[in-house]
Amino acid sequence: MTAVSFYVQIVKALDEIGAPYMIVGAFGGYPFGITRVTFDIDILVDLREQDFEALSQKFPLPRYYADSEMMRNSTQMGIMFNIIDTNEGIKADLVPLKREPDYEIAFERRVRRNFVDPAGNAFTAWVAQPADIIIGKLTAWKEGRSDKHPKDIRAMLVFDLSGASDLTIDYEMLASEAKKLGQETFDMWNQVLLKARDEVSQHKK
Repeated sequence: MTAVSFYVQIVKALDEIGAPYMIVGAFGGYPFGITRVTFDIDILVDLREQDFEALSQKFPLPRYYADSEMMRNSTQMGIMFNIIDTNEGIKADLVPLKREPDYEIAFERRVRRNFVDPAGNAFTAWVAQPADIIIGKLTAWKEGRSDKHPKDIRAMLVFDLSGASDLTIDYEMLASEAKKLGQETFDMWNQVLLKARDEVSQHKK
């Protein structure tokens, strides 16, 4: 089992127990134009009291480590927790919404989208809207300057500007958010947007 397969297993388990969650990061951008092979998979969860034991039972010992009390305590303290597949040596991190209050609005407007797992099986999941994924990537770029974030943003912008998306991206809002993150982030945003527009324009010729 790959790490992506394990995350997909967890997403399906969250759906089965009806626990509120949202995929963000590069994997969240998959339905909106990101096509790179390796993904960062980030899952925000807003687990309720009934969800801790239900999720734990989906990943029973001895193969898995998914302690309900650990999940409960981590959620209350607003710290990340994980579920472990001890057979494969794979760990999946889940982030309580309480830890990321800036995502509360994004969580409220999350959408259902189609995905394909590594085995080629289709499934649906809750995912952040593209604009919210882009804001997350602007923030991540400011913090770490990784080249993957501008590339992911460009892919999503090309997807949207090409008319492939059914969701509207508010470009003025994104520019405003980029500017709040500082001049360098704002400059990066403008450069990526210009490249995306040029790419779409070239394809239309």
